[in-house]
Amino acid sequence: MSNKEKIVLIGAGSLQFGLGTAGSILASKVLKGSTICLHDIDSESLGLAHQACQAAIDEKKLDFTLESTTNRSDALKNATFIINSIEVTPRFELWEMDYNIPRKIGNRQIFGENGGPGGFFHSLRIIPPILEICSDVQKFCPNALFINYSNPMSRICLSIKRKFPALKFVGLCHEIVSVQIHLPRMLKTPLSNLYIKAGGLNHFGVVLELKYRDSGKDAYPDVRKKAPEYLKKIENLDVHLSRYILDKFGYMPYTTDSHYGEYIQWAWEIADIEGVRGFYDLYKAITNSSGKRIRSLIKRGKGSRLVRPDPERAVPIIEGILTNSNHEELSVNLPNNDIITNLPKDLVVECPAIINKNGLQAVKLGEYPKGLAGLLRNQASVQDLVVEAILTKSKDIALQALLVDPVVDSATQAEKMLDEILRLQSDYIHLE
Repeated sequence: MSNKEKIVLIGAGSLQFGLGTAGSILASKVLKGSTICLHDIDSESLGLAHQACQAAIDEKKLDFTLESTTNRSDALKNATFIINSIEVTPRFELWEMDYNIPRKIGNRQIFGENGGPGGFFHSLRIIPPILEICSDVQKFCPNALFINYSNPMSRICLSIKRKFPALKFVGLCHEIVSVQIHLPRMLKTPLSNLYIKAGGLNHFGVVLELKYRDSGKDAYPDVRKKAPEYLKKIENLDVHLSRYILDKFGYMPYTTDSHYGEYIQWAWEIADIEGVRGFYDLYKAITNSSGKRIRSLIKRGKGSRLVRPDPERAVPIIEGILTNSNHEELSVNLPNNDIITNLPKDLVVECPAIINKNGLQAVKLGEYPKGLAGLLRNQASVQDLVVEAILTKSKDIALQALLVDPVVDSATQAEKMLDEILRLQSDYIHLE
């Protein structure tokens, strides 16, 4: 099949993202004949990404056109699909401020990326530039599908929904992969024999339904029996909170303590805090060392070997839309149009979806388990104010967002941490 799609990778200078996504596109028979446009504001990193991708195209004589530009309007003209994965730099330095400053003031958040005060400060930094990108999408390619990988996912997607209600978008996260790996091992059955239905909010969802395909039998009783012992034996994975949620609420989270616990005020008491920090330290070390290795290989003329398919789901979704595949994606982020009936409609939820020529159609999940729905509704209220603060640039509403967040348990601390972050990150966050 030959298409003349134009697929724009925004943030392509983040070489792990840029090369992996380009590798998936180049491996696609469906997308043969398409144009890949690499875009980044970092011209040096963008040049390296272009060099590696062009080498991969040339070596295999692939039928793709490669473009790269630091000019966003040029990148977006005639685009049909946009895949976004930007981050505000210096990423880890800012992230550590998000984590350490609230804790220095007395807050007990456990991670600081997507929820709690750290997740809020991250949102204040990254959502405005993403909304600027979306404004250009509306101007230059209003019919394109905008696919977002950046975090904090739920808050970014809700901001897009409110600011640009006509824009076609989906948020993608790979957290569901965790249960796809561990449930087959736990239950001693192939993944192909498991029917999984999961959802909630991004980084705050559970497996809602689990069945054996061969017998039609409910597999959850086996999970509730086997998971506690199985999870105890997993190394390098912080899952103390996951075990607790399964025990007390009856459902298994499909992400680790570091993410799920960001939204819960008592997570500090249950979660594997040492494991959470160990994950962060390892992630930072791997990201930095991998980045140096990738740059070195490209500069030595060996970049083509790095342009290979990644396991992310953007390209299969694009293929599914173009081929009218009607396949199901296990986990996407879409506006809550009665997907979860006991959560607010003005929310973006994580759910399965059917992919076809009409785009992404959410699989309805119905009523969420009541206890867990209570936790998610807390976050719906927080997200409402987070997005309002960003869209209005209001410091007063920003403070309200912190005061409503269950992870914040002191008004004095809330005011101090907001003032401190605004002072230290004044180049990135602008409130009035």
